[in-house]
Amino acid sequence: MKNWIEIDIKTSTEAVEAVTNILYETGANGSIIEDPKDFLFQEHDPLDWDYVDEELMTKGHQEDVVIKTYISEEKNITEFVEIIKNRILSLRDFGIDIGKGSIDLGNVNEEDWANNWKAYYKPTKVGEKVVVKPTWEEYSPNEGDLIIELDPGMAFGTGTHETTSMCIQELEKYVSKDSTVFDIGCGSGILAIAAAKLGAREVVAVDLDEVAVTVSKENVDKNEVKDSVRVLHGNLTEVVEGKADIVVANIIADIIEILAKDVANFMKDDAVFISSGIILAKVDEVKECLIENGFDVITVNRQGEWAAIVCKKNN
Repeated sequence: MKNWIEIDIKTSTEAVEAVTNILYETGANGSIIEDPKDFLFQEHDPLDWDYVDEELMTKGHQEDVVIKTYISEEKNITEFVEIIKNRILSLRDFGIDIGKGSIDLGNVNEEDWANNWKAYYKPTKVGEKVVVKPTWEEYSPNEGDLIIELDPGMAFGTGTHETTSMCIQELEKYVSKDSTVFDIGCGSGILAIAAAKLGAREVVAVDLDEVAVTVSKENVDKNEVKDSVRVLHGNLTEVVEGKADIVVANIIADIIEILAKDVANFMKDDAVFISSGIILAKVDEVKECLIENGFDVITVNRQGEWAAIVCKKNN
């Protein structure tokens, strides 16, 4: 069994994005971020305590952000660490507070590594009704809870990211028993599944990524909503027929701007378009694009560094 080296970097919230970029550029395949500020909201919203691992909650009273990554012991560990250490220290030259900027190493075998991340994925309530739960976790639902069982895989969308949760919160507002919903760029299928759980009559999920389509189909089956959800491989304009009451797209700002030119053709007259994955710096640009393409903006919601825009066709 292969052994891996765990690399723990202690830094600051301000430096998280820069440090993770350094890791990816240097060859790391991924990272786990433990930021105490992510848990401080619990002090203001105690009703959500059930959805976070108690052991992780204690991290909310620490100061350092810890970024973990893993590298095979077969690689040149010394060289890798020296490169990322120098690059992290150089962030100070750009006025970025790197906090301690320290690096610690530890060993972990492949089996442990494959399961360690499970400690960071617990049942999470992402709206008023929808709860996303990993399959290995026990959860006693409250009245009205709608449970989505979803495990992290090779496609995006576990429900914990701001862009996904904002989409689910909007779906809770707009989905009814007669709704037809199109999920564009479905990823893991979480939004399509949420729409079905909320009572949509018909849901069509599409993605250009074959892996995402496979994962979405598996998750649709797992959540027993295949009678109302179809998952298709391809582009919206090529594989989807008919018109929807709700179109939801959790992708990126540039793709939303492209979608804005054609998506109205797939929407009923009173339909809503929920778009997310928009960084705050591009909110005004996306709003302007939507308006130019015949949409009225209803709401702009913001969480963290992200925004979701809800709009309707200007008939």
